Amino acid sequence: MALLKHLLLSFTIIIISFVASYCTSQEDPLSSIYVDDSPSIDDGGTLLKNFIKQNTNVLSLNKLLDKRSSLKKVNVNDYGAEGNADTDDTEAFEKAWEEVCSSGEAILVVPEENYLLKPITFSGPCKPNVQVQISGTLEASDDPSDYKEDSRHWLKFGSVKKLYVYGGGTINGNGKIWWEDSCKRSKKRACKDAPTALTFDNCDDLIVEDLSITNAQQIHVSFQDSVNVQVSGLNVTAPEDSPNTDGIHVTNTQNIQISNSVIGTGDDCISIVHGSKDVEAKDITCGPGHGISIGSLGAGKSEEFVSGIRVNRAKIFGTKNGVRIKTWQGGSGSASDIQFQNIEMDNVKNPIIINQNYCDKKKKPCKKLLSKKSAIQIKNVLYQNITGTSASDIALKFDCSDKFPCQEIVLQNIDLECKGGDDAEALCNNVELSYLGHVRPRCNSETRKGSTIISSIWKYFSWYI
Repeated sequence: MALLKHLLLSFTIIIISFVASYCTSQEDPLSSIYVDDSPSIDDGGTLLKNFIKQNTNVLSLNKLLDKRSSLKKVNVNDYGAEGNADTDDTEAFEKAWEEVCSSGEAILVVPEENYLLKPITFSGPCKPNVQVQISGTLEASDDPSDYKEDSRHWLKFGSVKKLYVYGGGTINGNGKIWWEDSCKRSKKRACKDAPTALTFDNCDDLIVEDLSITNAQQIHVSFQDSVNVQVSGLNVTAPEDSPNTDGIHVTNTQNIQISNSVIGTGDDCISIVHGSKDVEAKDITCGPGHGISIGSLGAGKSEEFVSGIRVNRAKIFGTKNGVRIKTWQGGSGSASDIQFQNIEMDNVKNPIIINQNYCDKKKKPCKKLLSKKSAIQIKNVLYQNITGTSASDIALKFDCSDKFPCQEIVLQNIDLECKGGDDAEALCNNVELSYLGHVRPRCNSETRKGSTIISSIWKYFSWYI
C-alpha cells in the first residue's frame, strides 16, 4: 500500500510539473498529442512498420538512379519523330516505347525539341528498369476529335512498375480550347470531362521529378491506383481562371511523397481523394488556385476513405482556400489522421476550412436534408504552426455536420489576421475542438464542443499509463 501511495504521489507531481512548465513557456508547446506514435493514430506498431517499409521503398527506388549510365538509350528521333512542333510524332513515340518496354534496361530519350502528340498510352507491364528522360517539350493536339477514343487522358503511363520519369522538360496540355468550352466559363455549356495532361495509373515504385507541366486541358498530373511514389521538383502552372485545372491529383494511391514543387493553377494545387493513404506533401509553394484540398469526398452518396495525410512546410498565397477538407452531403466513410503543419498564408480567402456540407450548385441542387442522414466522418486533425493573412474576415471556418460532428480537431500555434492587420474571425459549428499554445482567431465557446488544455493533457498521459 505504501508503494502504491508513493507511485500515485509521484505521478501527481509529474502532472503538476508538466502543466506548470507548459503554462510558463509557449515556446515549446505540447505537440505530441497528435504525433505519429499516439494511440489514436497507431493501433500497435503499424507506424513503425510503415516507417521501415517506406525506407525500404526509398532504397529500392534509388537503385533506379544508380543504373542510369548503364542503360540502353532509345531516342524518339531514331524512330521517326520530327520534333518541329507541327508534325504528329505520336507513332514515333509509340514505337520507341515498345522497344524500351519490351527490352528493359533502357531509357526513352526525348531530346530538347518540340514534339506534337495526340493521346498516347505507354502501357506495361514492361521488363525491369525502364526510364523516361524528357528534355524537350511535349505539346498536346488541340483538336478535340483526336480524343474521341479516350476523352479523359492525353499522356498516360499504365501498369508500369519501377518507372523513373525525369529530365527538366515541359509537358504542355495546350488546354485553352477546353477551357473556353467549359461549363465553368458559361452556364449555357454542358459540363463534360476534359483530358488529364499526365496520368500514372497502377504504377508501383514510381519516381517523377524535375518536370514542368503547364496549361493542362483539365487536371495536370494524376496519380491513381499506385503504391510507393516519389514526386519532386515539379513546376505546375496554368492561368488562375482556367477551370478544373488541379495541379497534382491523388486518388486511391498509398505511400506517396510530393516535395519541393511549385504549383499555381485555376483549381486545387494538390487534391487528395478517395482511397488515398499515407500521403505526404512537403516544401510546397501554392498559388494561385484553390489551395491544398482533401476531397471532395462522398459525391453521389458514395462511401470513401482517406487517412494518414501530412502537409508540412507550405507557402500558400493568393488562393481561394488554404488547407481545406471538403465532403459532399449524404456521403459516408471517413477522413482521419490528418496533419497540416508549418504553413505560411498570404492573402488567402479561407486559410483554414472544413466544409462537411459541400455541394456544387452548378451540378445539382443542394439539399441539406442529406447531411442529416449520413456524412463523411472527419476526425483526428491537427493544425500546427500556421501563420499569415486572410483575404476575408473569416480566417478559420469549421462547418461540420450536426449528426456527424468533426471530432478530435486540434489547433496549435495559429496566428492569422486580416490582410490589413485587423483581427480575423472564426466560425465553428459542430466541432470537438482543442487549443494548444497561442491560437488566433478562436471559436466562440457556444459554437463548439470544446475540450480544455487540462483534459487534453490528461488524455495525453492516459495513453501511457
